[in-house]
Amino acid sequence: MPDDLLLSARALVLADLAARRRATPEAVDALEDACANRGWWAEQWPEGRVYVAGLVAQDVQDALFESVGRWPMCLACDPEEPEHSLYIEPDIGGPAPQWVCEESGRTIAPLGALGEA
Repeated sequence: MPDDLLLSARALVLADLAARRRATPEAVDALEDACANRGWWAEQWPEGRVYVAGLVAQDVQDALFESVGRWPMCLACDPEEPEHSLYIEPDIGGPAPQWVCEESGRTIAPLGALGEA
């Protein structure tokens, strides 16, 4: 498995964690675990390489949900609406993963670009 695939996925997710002030040691540990697991997964299914970045983001989301709560939260909707999060689309994570509001269905940002949203 080429390291550039995992380094790219790691960089994209880390940028989004930092953009939402969630790049904590616990989140980075979850990111490292997700990269390791998805590296093995991509070795088993080389055609699935295009899905790795989005799947890593989903894995980190799941890990953080269990420990610190939902991430990333939607900041684009009316602040009077109940708090809700973003999710990666397409569901399998690729080939061009993007963050989408779970309430409005609106695309918020490509993976790695939450700081620009």
